Amino acid sequence: MATIQTTDTELFDFMQRELYVSVLSDVLDRLGYREQAMDATIRPIYTDAIVVGRAHTALSTDVYEMPSDAYSAEIAAIDSLRPNDVLVAATNHSTRTCFWGELLSTTARARGARGAIIDGHVRDVRRIEQMQFPVFATGLRPVDSAGRGLVVAHGTPVICGGVLVHPGDIVFGDSDGLVVIPQVVEQEAIERAKEKVAGEDRARQDLERGDLLRDVYDRYGVL
Repeated sequence: MATIQTTDTELFDFMQRELYVSVLSDVLDRLGYREQAMDATIRPIYTDAIVVGRAHTALSTDVYEMPSDAYSAEIAAIDSLRPNDVLVAATNHSTRTCFWGELLSTTARARGARGAIIDGHVRDVRRIEQMQFPVFATGLRPVDSAGRGLVVAHGTPVICGGVLVHPGDIVFGDSDGLVVIPQVVEQEAIERAKEKVAGEDRARQDLERGDLLRDVYDRYGVL
């Protein structure tokens, strides 16, 4: 397996290429962080999407009238994205509004962001898939956000998918779901995940040749 590199770009490219969300979830469990997996309702909007990067958070709330400036705070949240960020939007699982779409994806990608995670609805899925911009969400809805949802803050801790996410935490998602890696344990978690993947590779080879699961588990300690 390749060596973990030092810059965020190299690190996240390595994680996307070599690691798996389920492995990171197991490692975080063993480190005592047992509630880092987001709700199963947040899914990739197209097959094989993988997202990994540093959380750039936004918080929105449902509204029931048209505000005088419906988009200002949302624009500020998107324009403040930096390279290797992942937009993590907490809507409290709103079913009223649609937080994300093609133009926001286009803007985010141009700013170097690596994807978006929304605990609410998104739209323009065909165009987002054509862009291959990784987006995870709870569902799809064609409506505009104006008069339905309003961004009230960005760059603050939020609860997304049932997990407390701080700006700068690593978020990692694939077809198994999403995990949040707190910054305080990110280095240890990734190193342990690298070791676990290597152990699973060896265990898989032994199982494929017919070794008993009991023996393989005792040998490598992975399951």
